[in-house]
Amino acid sequence: MNTAGVIPVIFASSMLAIPQTFGSMAWAQNISWVQNGLAMLNYGEPVYNLLYFTGIMFFCFFYVSIIFNPLDQAENMKKYGGYIPGIRPGKKTAEYIDRILTRLTTGGAIYLGLISLLPMILIGGLRVQNLPVIGETLDAILPGFLTEGLNLKFFFGGTSLLIVVGVAMDTVQQIESQLLMRHYEGFMKGTRVRGRRS
Repeated sequence: MNTAGVIPVIFASSMLAIPQTFGSMAWAQNISWVQNGLAMLNYGEPVYNLLYFTGIMFFCFFYVSIIFNPLDQAENMKKYGGYIPGIRPGKKTAEYIDRILTRLTTGGAIYLGLISLLPMILIGGLRVQNLPVIGETLDAILPGFLTEGLNLKFFFGGTSLLIVVGVAMDTVQQIESQLLMRHYEGFMKGTRVRGRRS
């Protein structure tokens, strides 16, 4: 479901680090509006969280559009005699693949953004009271665990969680494929993978 992997999270955090880098230069230290703007872009602030989530969504679609071309996939399917039942080969297949890919990417991007924001919410909350104009109202409406956090000692970031889970799933898949290839059915009793003889 998450076609882009961890790349959008890395790109979004890198883009949000650029203003902080320029703001730390000597010429920008004395300009008050620059420092006020950078204070809103500190890690964990509501504007940072919003831009982080939006950046993850954008880079998910951007990265998937670069690595996966529905038109090429449709042409390859047509060339090798494959088709999708009920869909005409060629342009209609490309449109169908693009529609499905857009739906998958939307779900994956939302999932990726929420997982990336989860450690911030667990540790310190969303800090909506720092927002100008609507901060106090949102602080009164939203539940306390969202605004103040759960004050948990959480040592993993969202990217770390995604990498650890991805590597663990890949390792299990590689072990299962090696066992299947070697016909070691004795080790795989009660698992979801079956050998050739079963």
